[in-house]
Formats: sequence, C-alpha cells, structure tokens
Amino acid sequence: MDCWCLACDMAMTSVRSRGQAAAHYHRKNSPENDSSQANDVVRAPWAPTGYTAFKALMSARLVAAIWSNISDCDETYNYWEPTHYLMYGAGFQTWEYSPVYAIRSYAYLWLHAMPALFYGKLFQSNKVLVFFFLRCLLSFCCTLCEVYFYRGVCKQFGSHVGRLVLVFLLFSTGMFISSTAFLPSTFSMYMTMVSMGAWFLGAAHWVSVASVAASAIVGWPFAGILGIPIAIDILMKKKKILEFLKWVAIFGIGILVPVVYVDSMAYGKIVLAPLNIVLYNVFSQHGPDIYGQEDFSYYIINGCLNFNVVFPLAFVALPLTYFAAYIVDIPISGRTPAWLRLLAMYLWVAIFFSTVAQGGALPVSHLPPYCSAWRCIGRLSTEAVLPRGCGMAVQEGAERTQHSRYALPALHAVFRLAGYPNLRRLHSALRLSELGTL
Repeated sequence: MDCWCLACDMAMTSVRSRGQAAAHYHRKNSPENDSSQANDVVRAPWAPTGYTAFKALMSARLVAAIWSNISDCDETYNYWEPTHYLMYGAGFQTWEYSPVYAIRSYAYLWLHAMPALFYGKLFQSNKVLVFFFLRCLLSFCCTLCEVYFYRGVCKQFGSHVGRLVLVFLLFSTGMFISSTAFLPSTFSMYMTMVSMGAWFLGAAHWVSVASVAASAIVGWPFAGILGIPIAIDILMKKKKILEFLKWVAIFGIGILVPVVYVDSMAYGKIVLAPLNIVLYNVFSQHGPDIYGQEDFSYYIINGCLNFNVVFPLAFVALPLTYFAAYIVDIPISGRTPAWLRLLAMYLWVAIFFSTVAQGGALPVSHLPPYCSAWRCIGRLSTEAVLPRGCGMAVQEGAERTQHSRYALPALHAVFRLAGYPNLRRLHSALRLSELGTL
C-alpha cells in the first residue's frame, strides 16, 4: 500500500488532475504531435528475449532439480514408489492405487516412467542417476512452459509486466518447490501456463483447449476450472461455438480414451480415474479431510511463504487496475477485457478458500504446485497495476517514466529478499536431513 501511495503521489505531482492527465494522454498521441516527435528517438520497452529467458529459467530449474528436497510424502509414496514398481518390479502401494478406490492414474505414471526407462536402458544407469534424470527432465519441461507463458505475458500486458513475471518466476519459493515436483498438480501447472500463454499470444484455440483437457484428465481434474475464462472468451466474445465444441470433443476423447485404457489395464476393470478423484473429494462423506483439516489461515501462511509480496497484492489487483485507470483516465480495454484475463485466479480462490471455510481442507501435498499455477495468472494483474495506473507508463508500449526506474527495481529487490530466507531454510533442512542419515 505504501508503494501504491508513493506511486500515486508521484503521478499526481506530474499530472495535477484527471482532466490534465487525459489532455496529456491525448496530446501525446494526437496526429498533430507526430511532426514534433519525428526527430525524437523512441525506444521500445526492453524485455529479455525468449532465448535469454530460457537460459535464466533453465538454470533456476536445474538448481531446483538437484537441491530441492521432496517436501511431501505423497510425492514419494504415491508417485515415486509406483513408478519404481513399473520400472523395476518392486515398490510400495498406497490405498489410492487399490482397485477399490482407483483414484490415481497409471497413465500419469507411465508418462514419466517411459523416458526414465529409455534413459536407464540406454546408459545402463543406476537408480540415483535415473532419479535425477527424471527431475532434470521435469525442469526442462517446466522451463519450456514458462518461456511460452512469458512470451504471452509480454504480448498481452507489455514488456514491463513481462520483466516482472520473469523475475517472479526465477526467484519464487513456490516455483522452486513446485517446478520439479513429481505430482499431477505440477503437470497441471505446466499445462495451465501453456493454455494461458497460448491465449495471451492469440494462438490457435486448439492449443489452449488441448492444454486444459490434458491438465484436467492427465493431471488434476479440478484444474479445469482455470480454463473457464478461455472458454468464455471463445464462446461469448469471439462467438466461435462450433469450433470450440469441435476441439473439446477431439481432445477430450483423444486424451481420455488412452488414459482410461491404460488405467483399466492396470486395475483390471474399467476405471475413470479423474472422475473417481472428483467423486472421492467432493461427494464422499469424508472427502479430502480424512487425515484432518487445516484452518483457513493455512492458505494465507502458505501463500505468503511461497509468493511473499505478490500474494497479497494479487487479491487487490483487479480493482486497483480499474481504479488506477480511472485516476489517469486511460482506457484499459484491449483485445481481451482485464476482468476476463484475471478471472481465473479469483475463481480458484473463491472455490477453494470456501472449501476450507466449510470445514474441508485440500490435500496439503497438492497445494504448493497449484498455488504456483494460479499465481502465474493472478500475478499478472498485480504487475499490471504498477506500469499502468501509477504514472509509470502512459499507454501500452510506452517508455517508462523516471519514477518507474526506481519503483520496479525496488519491487524486484523486495521480492527477492523476502523469498531468500525461506529458500535458505529449505536448503538447510535438506542438508540437516542428509547429515542425520549418515
């Protein structure tokens, strides 16, 4: 809030009233001004290229693959152990893989076991090397999805927001934990970034539809909620109903049939694992609270630990975006309405926060990757407030003013410094656990 007030003060110092702001905006962009600006050297806002972003993100994800500890028992016993069984014929089985419940998908396991088997057979590697190979493969896939998402952000929100997104992706504790986690919700995070990136880039609709379908069927079925804004845009704004239904049918059936086949072969009966997960978590008597419940404050603490200053700012992002645009009288409408671009985070928060308030808690193991997924969306609105509404930029694609040269790097620094202690604790805890086993 202090940053918001400071930015508004600076904006109001240079532009005394709403009328002056509008006049300034229209004067600057009027045809009469073209001749006077012809001799000016105009620089486009700078942002790292996709290749540069890939190198930076890949370095961060490889660090996570090597040094990020497995922070959840579900990752070990629900995914690493069954994958070990598929590869080597030995491994523990949890009740989730019992044919009585069948709420885990073997298709998701084989998606990771096949490249691991190929690597192990090709190089005759021991199990430790296979383990790190699979984590490095996850880091590579995550990086590709992040770069695609980053490119979409740059196109939809501008280079200023793109730079902020890149910094937040690089230094986020939540991304450090989630990027290489062997969990279906991590896969959903990957697919969410692809679907939103394709939407922001204006790519073919089938890319977004296919990503959402894969996220919900192969990963975590509740992640399908994040595709609602894309569906609204295609159906209601662009009026491409038949095209949308066509791609939904193609990818829904095309992904669901192989998943059902693999799971049915593994369980010895016809199994629809995504449906079983929904039925168990939503419609069963105990649901996800079989191992206890977490207080509502769990979400707040978890969000602040993983995303620090971005987490609280994201909640007020949408109203601040419109409020800031009202102050300086600059239109914020674009190819896609602001509220629609930012709807996914608010839907996610409304549904799952209300679940806790009613007494049911989500499985703790899947929350960090999911927070990362919707954080990538909710973060955008927070970043859009600074360059648009506080006098830091006059229009999309405009140069930064003198004020933003200090405010945006300050936000970078605060985010990095606030996340460092948590990363340090995670590394220290891992080191202590290693020493304890010696």
